[in-house]
Amino acid sequence: MELGLAGRVALVTASSKGLGFAAARALAAEGCAVSINARHAETLDRAANVLREAGAEVFAQHCDVTDASSATELVDRTVGHFGRLDILVANAGGPPQGRAFDVDDESLNAAINANLLTSVRLARAAVPHLASGGWGRICFIASYSVVQPLPNLALSNTARVGLWGWAKTAAADLAAADRTQAITLNLVCPGPHATDRMIQLGASGGTGPMGDPDDFGKVVAFLCSEPAAFVNGAAIVVDGGQTLAL
Repeated sequence: MELGLAGRVALVTASSKGLGFAAARALAAEGCAVSINARHAETLDRAANVLREAGAEVFAQHCDVTDASSATELVDRTVGHFGRLDILVANAGGPPQGRAFDVDDESLNAAINANLLTSVRLARAAVPHLASGGWGRICFIASYSVVQPLPNLALSNTARVGLWGWAKTAAADLAAADRTQAITLNLVCPGPHATDRMIQLGASGGTGPMGDPDDFGKVVAFLCSEPAAFVNGAAIVVDGGQTLAL
């Protein structure tokens, strides 16, 4: 299938490893120039080199995506480097484990900042550039907890569902606006995949199948493609059938 991504420019945040890196690699494989980001310079440089060795055009930005000022800076620097922006894949590391009555205000605020506000800020910064080009794709990497909350991840459950509510509203706003009618906004919601975070959370213990991050990245690439033009305001669960919610 021709995805129509050759020559596009994508910004993928928190993308030096795990599902963010898988998304950046999949987009690069389809011909996108990619702007990647991470907090740790060493892992960021390693990821950039892997992508370049595969033939991708890469711009690496070292910063913490959860800092309030970083969204505009990441977008503006990407546009300054490549001259345009067509795709935003917003990703940030997930919060720690904790049951509902074990988490405090500080940890809740941190989770909401990282896994809700960060994506909102990035989308707000990106939309004017997407609109000026007459085409755009926004994809938020969330979690399958948006459709079935997980018992020991109260922080993630709270922030991700809040993001889903905002995204559903924003997707309708984009679809209704003539100047941004070619922009779509979707969530992609992974279940357990073979990443460092899943190992930290103990998901390697065998409670269910583990997905391949590279396969997940290809789902993101499709949602960012030309053929996905009529997929908007959706939350696509990628979990190997582990979610029981209808």
